[in-house]
Amino acid sequence: MEDVTAVTTGDIGPRVGRRRLNRPAGAAAAGHEPDHAAVAPAGGASGRAAGLVLAVLALGCASTGAREAGERSLQSELERRGVSRVVVPFALSEEMAEWTRGSVGETGREERLDRLVELVTNASLLGVRYEAGYTGSAVEVFTERMANCLAFTQMFVGMARELDLAAYFVEVDVENFERSGDLIVVSDHVAVGFGPRHTMRVIDFGVRQEDEGWRVNRISDLTATALFYSNRGAEALRAGQLEEAVAWLGDAVRIDPELTSAWVNLGVAQRRSGRVEAAEASYRRALEIDPRGGSALANLAVLLRMNGRAGESEELLRLAATTRNRNPFTYVALGDLSLRYGRLDEAQRYYNRARRLGPDEAAPAAALGELLLRRGARRAAEKLLRRAQRLQPDGGQRIDRLARLLAGA
Repeated sequence: MEDVTAVTTGDIGPRVGRRRLNRPAGAAAAGHEPDHAAVAPAGGASGRAAGLVLAVLALGCASTGAREAGERSLQSELERRGVSRVVVPFALSEEMAEWTRGSVGETGREERLDRLVELVTNASLLGVRYEAGYTGSAVEVFTERMANCLAFTQMFVGMARELDLAAYFVEVDVENFERSGDLIVVSDHVAVGFGPRHTMRVIDFGVRQEDEGWRVNRISDLTATALFYSNRGAEALRAGQLEEAVAWLGDAVRIDPELTSAWVNLGVAQRRSGRVEAAEASYRRALEIDPRGGSALANLAVLLRMNGRAGESEELLRLAATTRNRNPFTYVALGDLSLRYGRLDEAQRYYNRARRLGPDEAAPAAALGELLLRRGARRAAEKLLRRAQRLQPDGGQRIDRLARLLAGA
């Protein structure tokens, strides 16, 4: 089984979508075995820490100082919550504020919003390039000229508020899965909201054109900041910088103690750095917030099995299999565990479910092929190998192993 981590980026391309939602939006929200880091939801039924209300006035194009006041309020709140490093991710430098006002000019409200979108996305103007794995603060994006979708969103919100546009953060209900080395990465997405809820305009720096009927939930500045910290921690985790990851993720859960994904990612970082008891506590905290969290259940189950607590582990794995988990790699991992203990029928069910959830992923096909070869179904295994090779022409560990097994059979 591979480890699983979670990021909130919406890394699905740097396209910009602008839509009006003429219906009420969702309610405002205030592993070496694999680890599963939960998807980082930015709102929803599990609840959120109370967010700061950062008022932004709409009194013309000249700065009124409301943005600076809101940033100072958030900074004070971060200090009060005892974070080890204080970063307001959407804060602007004075240079950025002047550039924003000077570049947009004296225009009406809608024109200001459209002009700002053009400024931050046009390569010949601000010149920011899309970088999937880089969650920079607004200042870092402006300086380094690179950003992923969450970083674009953070900078845009800060600039919009400098223009007295009451922009806010929204969670977009999309979910993506990918492999990154020995991690499985689950990502969700945050965008910009503008206007009242019943006619909300969503500015999405990663929207896919086929996304129709999407759902959005408004989230607080505090939760958006916790997601920034969680992303930085997940990126450090993916880079193998475990102490850095623990520091960022520890701050993320101090900022928003109800952010399930940050607790799970913290558990992954703690387990990988040898803090087994702390990792178990983090996974259990995530489950207190969301008892149906498939990533927390699977991670905790693996941790317990590694520590000889097989009975409890099996119970958790059964629970993980019954959650509404849409991650195909979770089921590949569960199938691998079943296969290791000789439960072939159970493993085959997991692999089949992984294929249904990820029909365009090579790993589930290769995993099922290996199992079927073990059961004597060579022709079916060969068919699955060809399918996996079409989906992932450059190969991969599972594909290569299946090819070797077939060659030697």
